[in-house]
Amino acid sequence: MTGADGQGGSAVMPSAPPAPDEVKASRLLVTLGGGGVVAGMLLVVAFGLTLPTIEANKARELAAAVNEVLKAPARYETLYVVGGALVRKVPDGADPKKIERVYLGYRSDDQRVGFAMVSAEAGFQDFVRIIFGYDPKTRQLLGMKVLESKETPGLGDKIEKDQAFVSQFAGAQAPLIGVKQGKRSSPREVAMITGATISSKAVIRIINNALKRLGPLVDAYPQEGKG
Repeated sequence: MTGADGQGGSAVMPSAPPAPDEVKASRLLVTLGGGGVVAGMLLVVAFGLTLPTIEANKARELAAAVNEVLKAPARYETLYVVGGALVRKVPDGADPKKIERVYLGYRSDDQRVGFAMVSAEAGFQDFVRIIFGYDPKTRQLLGMKVLESKETPGLGDKIEKDQAFVSQFAGAQAPLIGVKQGKRSSPREVAMITGATISSKAVIRIINNALKRLGPLVDAYPQEGKG
């Protein structure tokens, strides 16, 4: 036979591509490790840049919550739990962020409204963190708000979304007792949410335990406000 160019001869087969150079495992480890270090540094930088904004947002949310559970006081001050007492100033060298705080609200005439306390304990899914207002003179709660919760959507999360449940805490008498729906007959009783009994009990337990621990400190805090 004659080739396509008019000359006889066999067809030339294309040569196989050269095999890629073998990459050493050590080089792969160095590359991956370097990428991980860079990614980690970027995360640290990003966190550092956003942290002030995150903390500012949390401070605003907490301030709004304090005002809510104390029924919009004219002002409030931050007290610190130190040495089994409430004090106005943080001890020298102590980090305020690591010290438990209580918030004391005042009316426009400088009379006390009550104390706002933040506490957290285990719920059904995870820890539930709440804030509540309390008047030690009457032993009554002024209000309750859930600050953080990962309870089951549609059930446990009703502890923060169900206004019929939340509204019961305004005027409730401490210590609280959980009862079934329709069985509430005294200011001490809180009707629990059907289908979210564990989450409801968690809120009641958090408040009772916080008052058991902090109530004596609140009672002992001097009226003149010297701490």
